This record gives sequence, structure tokens and C-alpha cells, in this order.
Amino acid sequence: MNAGMRWYVAHTYSGYENKVKANLEKIVENRGMQDMITDVRIPMEIVSEGEGEDATQSESKLLPAYILIRMIMCDESWHIVRNIRGVTGFVGPGSKPVPLTDEEVESLLGEEVHVAAQAAYAVGDTVEIIGGIFTGYSGRLSEISADGTEVTVVVSTVGRDMPIKASVNEIRRNAQ
Repeated sequence: MNAGMRWYVAHTYSGYENKVKANLEKIVENRGMQDMITDVRIPMEIVSEGEGEDATQSESKLLPAYILIRMIMCDESWHIVRNIRGVTGFVGPGSKPVPLTDEEVESLLGEEVHVAAQAAYAVGDTVEIIGGIFTGYSGRLSEISADGTEVTVVVSTVGRDMPIKASVNEIRRNAQ
């Protein structure tokens, strides 16, 4: 079930989106689950009403009755979201939540999405550094940050092991 940190869509009762978001954020904080559920968003769009100088702009929900949740899907996180008052379930066939693709998240939130390292790499993988001052060095992946955007690569140089912090965009899996 665990596919790393991904974006999921939860269906709510109409008009309960803000209450669900606030309750989920409070539960995550109270239970210390910030590493499992990192972000909750209600996709909004700017709507202009009227013309010319009389035009007013307001925010409108892009997907009424839905919220986006960035989380690691496991039994505990699924149970927490599923049992919040106002949540009717996750989007997906049956009871199996389906994560959004990076392109879908970008189009809904209007932001560039970082590729989740948990899905692409695992601790112990041999990777090559392709960006930064250590470009060209290879090493063993020893750590992946909770949000999946940074990694620590242990590089052997001059007979010593040296940990290097890098962005997931600065590494690639060795073709060995």
C-alpha cells in the first residue's frame, strides 16, 4: 500500500472542505504525524466578476467537495483521513485510493511538483551525482528526507567515506 509521499484526493460533504482540512491538520499535529501527512490543500481559482473598473476578484473552489492530501498511504494515515467527520472516502476504485500523477497535481495547484524520492530510490541504491560540485561521483544512498526532495549519498574519496547532501534532481541511479 505504501508508495511513498504522494498526493491523494479525498471526497467530502459539500461545504465541509475547510472543516475537514482544519480537523485533519489538528489531528496530524496532535498525533505528531507531520512525517506521514505533510500537506492538505483545497484547490482554488481566481474568478473575476464584472467588467472594467467594476470587476471584482474572488476565490472559488476548483473542485467543490474534494481536498488534496500529500501523504504516505499506510493503514494508519488512511484510517485517520477516512474517519474525519465530513470525509466520505478517497478517490479510487472501491476502497483503494489512487495517487495523482505529478502532471495532475501541477495542473490543479499551479505549482511544480518534486519527484518523490521514495518511489524512485531506496536506501542502499548506488547512485551517481549529476549536479553540484560533486558531479561525476558515485556512492551509496544512505538517507532520504521525509518529503522526498533531499538525499544523503555516501561517497568514497581519498580512502574516506564522505556524506553528501543533494537534491533528488541532482542524482540518478547508476547503470550497473
